[in-house]
Amino acid sequence: MSASEERTYLIALTQLYRNRLRHLRQLLEHYGSAQQAWQNITDEGKSQAWEKAQAEESFIRRHNIDVFCFGDETYPMRLRNCPDAPILLYGKGNIHANKGKMVSVVGTRGCSERGKEMTRRLVLDLAAKVPDVTIISGLAYGIDIAAHRAALEAGIPTLAIAGHGLDRIYPQYHRKEAVAALEKGGLLTEYPSGTDPERHNFIARDRIIAGMADAVVVVESKLRGGSLITARMASDYARELFAFPGRPQDELSQGCNQLIRDQKAGLIESADDLIAAMMWKPEDKPANTQTELVELNMPLNEQEKQLLQQLRSEEDGIHINFLVMETGVPYSTIAATLTMMEMKGLVKSLPGGIYRAIR
Repeated sequence: MSASEERTYLIALTQLYRNRLRHLRQLLEHYGSAQQAWQNITDEGKSQAWEKAQAEESFIRRHNIDVFCFGDETYPMRLRNCPDAPILLYGKGNIHANKGKMVSVVGTRGCSERGKEMTRRLVLDLAAKVPDVTIISGLAYGIDIAAHRAALEAGIPTLAIAGHGLDRIYPQYHRKEAVAALEKGGLLTEYPSGTDPERHNFIARDRIIAGMADAVVVVESKLRGGSLITARMASDYARELFAFPGRPQDELSQGCNQLIRDQKAGLIESADDLIAAMMWKPEDKPANTQTELVELNMPLNEQEKQLLQQLRSEEDGIHINFLVMETGVPYSTIAATLTMMEMKGLVKSLPGGIYRAIR
């Protein structure tokens, strides 16, 4: 039997035992293969599960989806040691889950500007001093997307762990970042296509964010929230857990402060603190920024060069209308060019039509 046939049986089994993964692992261990397990179970839902598995195989082939099965060498080795690890994962992009160091960065969706900046600085400094690091998060609003954006800015891999199938991106507003992540990292999920982004799926995906990491960092969190669930899972998996402290009266820091107070998380204030705690050896030479990498490996056209030069002349950014007036190029053309430059990590769009060069 071919590997693809075995995979189809495995997909069918995960359809059948979607909420009983530990039982499925026991079945696979007992029978030795997905095909043997499938042939020896009697479940009235087998026919429907097989149809779904075949449909999923078709989706995988059409969209060049990678499938990481539990026993494969490419399956995330850190996650394999977790008792409730997914039997298989669907991935899109250039995913190397066993290469280098893995840091998961999480926090509240309704974060502060301070939280965003702490996240950005943490990731940029990690990228400069530990260039083989991969940043993992959940593509959600707030700290999650700040971590992904900083990784893209720094030109290091970032993995977005989704709570739905790969036939969609949620939230849709973060599609640009998700697409940009495909070059060096990508999207990863345990859910087949057609799975909606339901709340319980995101709680379940938190164990992947925790289990894949060497270290989990909580930047901002209230006393209740998804990031504390991820923190608890990280502790259960014996992962190193860290948190940024905040003012006692700050609601967005109360969760972090509690983790530190209860001695569940180590206190960090910078990437240097994390590097020291993990006993990683930092590099003396800073890594290239994303802008430098783009300019070296992807030559800019004349319009992009002109816009980048203008944007670099103003630290606070320039309004798009001013760029239109200065260049004499139609608004639609400038807007499209700026969008492409943002996808490349050259510029950042700010509220009010302002664009700023990423240095």
